[in-house]
Amino acid sequence: MKDELAYIGNKVIESQYILSEKTLLLLNQFYIEEGLNIYTDSDREKNNKWNAKLFSIMGATLKGDIIEENGLVNWAKTTGETLVKNHIPLSVSLRSFSIFRNVIWHVFTEELEQKSFAAITMLDVGKLIDPLLDEMSAIIGQVYEEHNRNLMKIAYTALEELSVPVVPVAKETAIIPLIGEIDTDRSQLILEVALEEAAKLQVEYLILDISGVPIVDTMVADNLFKVVQALDLIGVKTIISGIRPEIAQTIISLGIDFHKITTCANLQTALSSIGLKRIIE
Repeated sequence: MKDELAYIGNKVIESQYILSEKTLLLLNQFYIEEGLNIYTDSDREKNNKWNAKLFSIMGATLKGDIIEENGLVNWAKTTGETLVKNHIPLSVSLRSFSIFRNVIWHVFTEELEQKSFAAITMLDVGKLIDPLLDEMSAIIGQVYEEHNRNLMKIAYTALEELSVPVVPVAKETAIIPLIGEIDTDRSQLILEVALEEAAKLQVEYLILDISGVPIVDTMVADNLFKVVQALDLIGVKTIISGIRPEIAQTIISLGIDFHKITTCANLQTALSSIGLKRIIE
């Protein structure tokens, strides 16, 4: 039985480029039917050699040879990255790999008929090849997952940056209008953006307007203190505007000390306090 598997393995390795060519033609037809066109004549030879590597791995597996470390993993990862780059949907990619399975099983069927191999040999072939192809599909699925996670991370970062806009209103003066709840992550972002933009814009005054912040508790107040202190270290004077009556009551009831921070009831008052009346008139 091992001899039969080794024979089929050698046959696959010897025919790897022929099998790859057949696979490439079928893949091209499959993608065209899906309304996709990712193969070009200039890439034909490169793609043929690349797919031949997978058939070589299959052949070596059947022979029981030691496969190059991470050979299948590297093949699957690179293939997955190429598919992602070409914007091929995951469902389409996974269905396309049935073509590799069909091509390799066609070889087995021919050998079974020509050499009168025992039926159990074909079962053994399936036990070796099917897990290999399943692993390949799983790795490619992981590549797609990682790509989607990166896209979500980029989108979340962009959204976060939009949540802390820095608006220059005059020479050496800027405003950061804050809207929505302030949690630990957003507090850190506010600190980073305030320091970076204040230095870049060379502002003397930075107004943190919290009119749109629904709740100011101990944590929010502590985080605002940190922003003010950090800005003070780089020579930027900070004003906190938008202290609504209910927020003032909350601050008093919590025993939060705002005496060392310049505060204003609204943005107009804050701008007026630094001599920018004409901007709000």
